[in-house]
Amino acid sequence: MKKLLLAIDDSDGSWKAVDYVGQQFTGLNDLKVTLFHVLAGFPPQFWDDGHFLTEEEKSARQAVIEKWLSNQQSILDLLFKRAIDKLTASGLRRDQIETKYISESIDVIPQCILAEARAGGYRTLVIGRCGHSVRHLFMSSTASAVVNAGAGIAICVVE
Repeated sequence: MKKLLLAIDDSDGSWKAVDYVGQQFTGLNDLKVTLFHVLAGFPPQFWDDGHFLTEEEKSARQAVIEKWLSNQQSILDLLFKRAIDKLTASGLRRDQIETKYISESIDVIPQCILAEARAGGYRTLVIGRCGHSVRHLFMSSTASAVVNAGAGIAICVVE
């Protein structure tokens, strides 16, 4: 079975990459597409602030963290659902699509994508590239970093 890794977030470039995969790879019965997302880790305000917490403070912090995690999972579920809906509408079968995510620091997202591509034995990595607006600078730099460090991996950057 051929394996394709599709790195996604909620940017316009990412949705273009989803559309591209749906258009280019529909009809390949021996293809497995993995939707992959790197969820940014805990915000700094959740980190230990250097003082000993009372049990009450620990409980309150844990409740906030659990609420944040639940919210992040809901957002991620919607992201994956939208991508799956687009791919299946293009003709891929639902059983050809799987989802995977990891939680990591925002500054190592390109490395996480490449590590998954290498460890998972994917034949192709597809990633979206956004325009030059400040809002989309993050994804552009992610795509560039993936390409720059992706020796030995077939990488398709969709613009």
